[in-house]
Amino acid sequence: QVQLAESGGGLVQAGGSLRLSCAASGRTFSHYAMGWFRQAPGKEREFVAAINWIGGYILYAYSVKGRFTISRDNAKNTVYLQMASLKREDTAVYYCAAALLDLPVRDSTRYDYWGQGTQVTVSS
Repeated sequence: QVQLAESGGGLVQAGGSLRLSCAASGRTFSHYAMGWFRQAPGKEREFVAAINWIGGYILYAYSVKGRFTISRDNAKNTVYLQMASLKREDTAVYYCAAALLDLPVRDSTRYDYWGQGTQVTVSS
């Protein structure tokens, strides 16, 4: 079992930055690929970024590539999402998720555990 708790969301102006954190419980955090997803009001949940267990294989959604950076610290059982050059369309609830896979994937159905989400609001 893995329990996930996101933090770091908030209100930021367009062009600003935020760093989201996702703290995981359980001793096998390093076995999991980790992903970030987001869901805006009235829209389906969408993939943002994902990272494999050691951080050597990373995926990004096209809409965030070059602006967002995913990383993880297995010693701290934490995965991060550094967000820069934020746009209004980045406004959403952001969720982290864990998948017992060797490589990260974009498909949300492949993820086994989810956090409760953290709100990110970007104002113009």
